[in-house]
Amino acid sequence: MATLLSVNVGLPQDVPWHGRTVHTGAWKSPVRGPRMVRRLDVDGDGQGDLAGHGGEIRAVLVYQLESYRYWREHLGRDDLVSGMFGENFTVDGLPDDEVCIGDRYRIGEAEFEVTQPRVTCYRVGMRLGEPAMASLLVAHHRPGFYLRVLTEGRVRAGDEITLTRRGPGGLSVADTDALLYLPGRDPEMLRRALDVPALSPGWQQSFRELAAAGQGAGRPAGPGGAPGPAEAPGWPGFKAMRVARIVAETPDISSIYLGTTDGSPLPAARAGQYLSIRLTIGGAPVVRSYSLSATPTADTYRISVRHEAHGKASAYLHAALRAGDLVDIAAPRGTFVLEAGTRPVVLVSAGIGATPVLAMLHRLAAATDPRPVWWVHVARDRAHHVFADEARTLLARLPDAHEYVYYTADARAAPAAGGRRAGRGRPTASSLTAMGIPADADAYLCGPPSFMDDLAAHLRECGLHPEAIHTEQFSALPAANPGLLPTAAVRPHQPPGPPGAGPLVHFARSGVTTPWSPVHASLLDLAEACDIPTRWSCRTGVCHTCVTHLLAGDVAYTTPPLEPPEPGSVLVCCSEPATETVLDL
Repeated sequence: MATLLSVNVGLPQDVPWHGRTVHTGAWKSPVRGPRMVRRLDVDGDGQGDLAGHGGEIRAVLVYQLESYRYWREHLGRDDLVSGMFGENFTVDGLPDDEVCIGDRYRIGEAEFEVTQPRVTCYRVGMRLGEPAMASLLVAHHRPGFYLRVLTEGRVRAGDEITLTRRGPGGLSVADTDALLYLPGRDPEMLRRALDVPALSPGWQQSFRELAAAGQGAGRPAGPGGAPGPAEAPGWPGFKAMRVARIVAETPDISSIYLGTTDGSPLPAARAGQYLSIRLTIGGAPVVRSYSLSATPTADTYRISVRHEAHGKASAYLHAALRAGDLVDIAAPRGTFVLEAGTRPVVLVSAGIGATPVLAMLHRLAAATDPRPVWWVHVARDRAHHVFADEARTLLARLPDAHEYVYYTADARAAPAAGGRRAGRGRPTASSLTAMGIPADADAYLCGPPSFMDDLAAHLRECGLHPEAIHTEQFSALPAANPGLLPTAAVRPHQPPGPPGAGPLVHFARSGVTTPWSPVHASLLDLAEACDIPTRWSCRTGVCHTCVTHLLAGDVAYTTPPLEPPEPGSVLVCCSEPATETVLDL
């Protein structure tokens, strides 16, 4: 008979960590007497990060006495006491390899259902002073598990734990955890997992993505929303390409046509992908990424670049680059791509954000795609309306196309391309509704972050599903750092202290190039020292939230990940550069 040994609670607190502050409820301690367990938590308990912990599905965390004994021996620790693994219930019995998802248990007056394994999270390692603990819990098949509260009631240490119903499918907590985080997945077990109704929605979604990727071949994007890895590159690293010609599109935007130096055919690219270009400016290497703005031909890629007021790379490309020059180019990459299908397509852009969606429009026009297409573009005025004529020509080749143009600098509606009138300002939810955009459309948005946030919200108001709204951001992606208290935004910069002597590391989105120094524990640590927005959760190579496109170079893993990322990507939380490296950060 299993027994509840200890009920542990703790309210969230602010804890110093690596020069930052983490708001966390990981510090829990045993309490005496009965405690009421409610739908969302135990009385007196709380979670600091409700995105990853807590809520109805993760109301109570359970860990076992036998696992405590195991870790005391494995870690050589004699100071591990109930609550240190962040659990609400410390139990004698209920091992992870026997308890199944969907099992129901009565403890005291309350009844519970097992919903998922513990979330891999750096905070358990922070609490124990063992940074690799999140990885160890998975690798040693001892994660612990969450309970949903079916019947509220009082529980207390010493209560017996009674199994009231066995979960369907016979999928143990340990097997479920390994199915998500470890390689060598069993396709049959993956199918069984999808048939367990008690499994939490987040884990169900992850398993659906794994099944869609080939019943266990590959893995979904990280739980923090990190972008999935790029497709296999057309060539490794950078190779020299020749500037065929340069065409001025507007007063501040020029298109650069690039060809091979030997006449060899170029690999195909998906509409919406980008190239990374490496320049030497003032004796220093500079790496930037620019979307392909047209469908590639067998011998030519086209990128279009706006001259930024303080942009080192864009200034060089506009003022110094000439036809015939050689530049280093990395092969097309990126996951912001036009998907095949029959659903209506909405292409929305502002300014230079037109480049990737214009490539999508090229692809649609080339196929005379029968899908209804909405082209919505915002420009400053007619003079700065990039690709106006080109877009109208492409739209004319589609059987069901709708064009809407907005100018922000005009005091009144002004003539757009082809003599049509442009709207004033930006689209609103009501104007998008008036366009007749259907709720089952796929939308692709590119432009400044605030523009995409606003337009995505408007499209959701029009009935589009959030997962059907795709965005591309040229600058660094928003940070995803669970539990960290926000700080004032700082422009990315060189890391503090003397420069390192190791290989150069280029953060392509942030425009920072710096030599590697072993004072940094990982590429993630270096990015944080440069105040570059990062995305992570476990920090030990388990969850893949930190997966990042590796545009060029090679890395070495300081802590081997439990499952390597796909080719063309790297887990920055546990790696360092082996050669000059370019990261999509």
